[in-house]
Amino acid sequence: MEAHSVRGRIWRYGPVIIWMAFILLASSSGFSAINTSRIIRPLLVWFFPDITEERIKLTHFLVRKAAHVTEYAILGWLTARALSTSSQKYLRQGWFLAGLLPILSVALVDEYHQSFVLSRTASVYDSAIDIAGGLLGLLAFAYLRHRIIGGRSSAYSPRE
Repeated sequence: MEAHSVRGRIWRYGPVIIWMAFILLASSSGFSAINTSRIIRPLLVWFFPDITEERIKLTHFLVRKAAHVTEYAILGWLTARALSTSSQKYLRQGWFLAGLLPILSVALVDEYHQSFVLSRTASVYDSAIDIAGGLLGLLAFAYLRHRIIGGRSSAYSPRE
């Protein structure tokens, strides 16, 4: 059966691992506020020539927080996709709750790592935003899965 094969596992879990690596890479100095402002600020000034410095700072802040939500929503989705099709029955049945573990782990490790990067700041609030984004991804997957399957399955019941 494909679900039990090495290829099947790579197909399911490979994207999750790659995305986790991307998230941890993004917590490096290369993605610090100073560096992202070099991209966001010129774009804002180009699109809105009369924008104030205060608006630039607020927009930059909001874009960065939206990036947190988005990257963890993608992690939640990929995790849900992998676990809901697992060859292990307990993972298939409990994919939603099991999907929280990698989201929580990466969010906490990400912020912990940032505490050692001089150009980054670690924040429990960012972890909360990350976890909310991951939950959003899990919930979106559950919703669409329910819609596609037609109510025969939910996030908390086994797929038979």
